[in-house]
Amino acid sequence: MTLEIGFVLLMVAIMLGGLIFEVARPDMIMFVVLTTFLLTGILTPEEALKGFSNQGMLTIALLFIIAGAIQKSGIIDLALARRLKNSNSIPKTMLRIFLPVSGLSAFLNNTPTVVMLTPVLRKWCEENQISPSKFLIPLSYATILGGTITLMGTSTNLVVHGLMLENGMKGFSLFELGIVGIPITVVGLFYIITIGYRLLPNHKGMKETVQEHSREYLAEMTVGPDFSYLNQSVQDAKLRQLKGLYLIEIIRGNEKISPVKATTIIRNGDRLIFTGLISTIAELQKIKGLTLETGTYLSLDSLKNGNTQLVEAVVSHQSSLLYKTIKEVRFRSKYDAGVIAVHRDRERIKSKIGEITLKPGDTLLLLCGSDFIDKYKQSNDFYVVTPLDTPLELQENPKKGWIAISILILMIFFVTIGIFSMFEAMSLAVVLLLFARVITPEEAKQSVQFNVLLLIASSFGIGTAIMKTGAAEWIANGLIRIAEPFGLISILFFVYLITNIFTELITNNAAAVMMFPIAMEVANKMSIDPTGIAVLITIAASASFITPIGYQTNLIVYGPGGYKFSDYIKVGTPLSIIVMIVTIWLIYLFWIS
Repeated sequence: MTLEIGFVLLMVAIMLGGLIFEVARPDMIMFVVLTTFLLTGILTPEEALKGFSNQGMLTIALLFIIAGAIQKSGIIDLALARRLKNSNSIPKTMLRIFLPVSGLSAFLNNTPTVVMLTPVLRKWCEENQISPSKFLIPLSYATILGGTITLMGTSTNLVVHGLMLENGMKGFSLFELGIVGIPITVVGLFYIITIGYRLLPNHKGMKETVQEHSREYLAEMTVGPDFSYLNQSVQDAKLRQLKGLYLIEIIRGNEKISPVKATTIIRNGDRLIFTGLISTIAELQKIKGLTLETGTYLSLDSLKNGNTQLVEAVVSHQSSLLYKTIKEVRFRSKYDAGVIAVHRDRERIKSKIGEITLKPGDTLLLLCGSDFIDKYKQSNDFYVVTPLDTPLELQENPKKGWIAISILILMIFFVTIGIFSMFEAMSLAVVLLLFARVITPEEAKQSVQFNVLLLIASSFGIGTAIMKTGAAEWIANGLIRIAEPFGLISILFFVYLITNIFTELITNNAAAVMMFPIAMEVANKMSIDPTGIAVLITIAASASFITPIGYQTNLIVYGPGGYKFSDYIKVGTPLSIIVMIVTIWLIYLFWIS
């Protein structure tokens, strides 16, 4: 091992640690590592920047816009709502929903698909007294499986396609991945519908949990000078006999009083931190001298006249809010909304609302104006933005949706018959969407997840560093040395397993880019068809079923489904093993034997 290889592997290890422990946003971590390679001379400026002009990366940006146009029209929501009518059996409903959803995600980015369908599916579950947790993880899995069918199904496919083109390979055709993608989708859906959903818990969604569970949601009240029980004990103030509420902490200046005793004296200006029911917190506001800290001029009383609403928002993986406190981001002035409760994986958060550091998947209960949902439903800061107390209104202009879908189908046809490349077809599709006024330039800009693009572009340069320094060859030699005595299948197994572990711990695109140079070295040394090994890492990087952090769609349903981390392990591990076995067998059959 040379000094250069050692340095690159050290930086990659630091990067992996940063991604696993979420020390900062993933795109920032990877961009810092890329910059380090540039400044130390490992990469030239051209090598560091080539990811920013890669066809695969730019195609992903265009697909974000197309998916955004379809999402905004609400046509998918309407279609799903109609299919859900008169459905009551869980397996039959899953079959009716997840087959078309898998087909849809073969041509639309997975993330907006799940964002669109989560509120509709959850509302149907509530109406039919079915736990949303039975459906939301399967929804995520169905889109992941469907995304493996075509080149445009998920960003990972396009990233590997772009890497293949960069390395002088032909790249994937539109339906080439379907050789593996269709069988694993069929087998995966069969598992979900027959066995998988039975392994899922009957967790209540956030709405029901807010209504029924105490000690999982947090709110803050300020004691005013007109409070009737000033300078009296908590017991005398009757703050320990509140149904569905628990006083966990009192903040007095720089002093924090926790646990709160019955004899603790209430002072003017004290901040009382409660966990419990939103309805009881609303009742508390009726007590003279106690004010709910929403961080905004809005109040819960405004709910009665329709000027405000309670909204649930899930913090996204690319949110500008990540790893900042609610106070630091000036939530009130930024969104004209107040955070009145926070939910994180059934964890009790013991701090002031304003001092909570936000993480991906955090579910916020917001008190906001009636136009909040329209403004922020496509914001990169939140995955799911839905009203908590009002009926879900299916959006906006199905006619525009049909135009967008027609344009997409036409472009797919052009790609299939070879008139345009994927990048050319999607560029034309965006131009037509803008020309037809299906989407405005501002809406197109809002649809693009720039943080995801920065992560992908940075990962290309990191992959180049791994290959250029010989680190990829060094790792490949070690992998072959371990696996070769057990045969070719074992080598495929190790490459798949390492890629899949990476994608569960970090992100799918980063895993694919890091493993690509290593996989190509393995293919070269073992005389394996490089296309087959490229398909292998593409599927392995997409097949993230065991953790909520490996794939965005898993994180989107985390809060709304009321899931625990262990729920993903329980239902996702068998599916991950099934997909791995089928994938390796098909790749060996079609590309290697």
